[in-house]
Amino acid sequence: MVLFNSPPGWQLPASRVTPEGMFWRRRQFMKSLIGAGAGFAAASAGACQRNATLDVELESTLGQPLTGASLNSAFADVGRAPTPQQYASSYNNFYEFGGSKNIWSSAQALPTDPWRLEVTGLVKKPATYDLDDLTQRFTLEERIYRFRCVEAWAMVVPWIGFPMKALMAAVEPTPAAKFVRFSSYYDPRVCPGPGLSLRNLPWPYTEGLTVAEMANDLAFFAVGVYGRTLPKQHGAPIRMVVPWKYGFKGAKSIVKIDFVAEQPATYWNTLAPNEYKFEANVEPEVPHPRWSQAKERLVGKSTSLFTWEEQPTVIYNGYGEYVAGLYG
Repeated sequence: MVLFNSPPGWQLPASRVTPEGMFWRRRQFMKSLIGAGAGFAAASAGACQRNATLDVELESTLGQPLTGASLNSAFADVGRAPTPQQYASSYNNFYEFGGSKNIWSSAQALPTDPWRLEVTGLVKKPATYDLDDLTQRFTLEERIYRFRCVEAWAMVVPWIGFPMKALMAAVEPTPAAKFVRFSSYYDPRVCPGPGLSLRNLPWPYTEGLTVAEMANDLAFFAVGVYGRTLPKQHGAPIRMVVPWKYGFKGAKSIVKIDFVAEQPATYWNTLAPNEYKFEANVEPEVPHPRWSQAKERLVGKSTSLFTWEEQPTVIYNGYGEYVAGLYG
């Protein structure tokens, strides 16, 4: 059921997305871009961070060094360099902390220590993980993934984390489990929301996958990015990364994972099912009701001060070899 008639303010057609030139001009645009032309080697997220010139306030939010994660060579090259972190960590959707992209400062109110992630439902070995468990219980690796938003902008992001199937192996879903529900942190005393009436929004933010999707080689839990622990604006301390789907499928700041028998309700699909499908795969031939998905805009790559470089959208965001069989 659609709970309000007007779309939230940040859900704009691509033609109306705030140009990154204007955004960075508000935050000392020219100063921030001094190092943006430096080479960003696709094989090293740490190099991405070191070579970029970051806003001083922004840099203070970017977490602690996260060492010991080797680059997975199968996910090291996506055809273009990672997005400079000054863009990727300051241009974020996190609806609990506001309806604009510029939420990185307000997201610092998110409390992450202590943290409890409960895994329950149709599993043989339910478990609860604390903050240390998230970076020590599973073998960490780095993966460089394309990231595609339903709003038609795109990035390349070097995540650190572990495959979702590693957690599945630990908790052992039963044969009755067909879907998985992911619930994000929410406390109305902490999360101001998007400026609309919070009473009509289906908090907490929830997302869902089929068990088969969660078991796919691509499905990933991120606990870090750009060589550091995950910043709060990215969904600290743990978030979903499913790069063949639109970005809203990647629930942030996860506190609970439930294995269930029936398809779960999810946040955006509940609000506007005609615009935000449960499956939400990247499909260039399937337009959003209010804009085309045939092209994507590359955050941080400009053809002029006010224009992002565009390129054609690729089916499943370029990951068809991994996931096309799920949808035959």
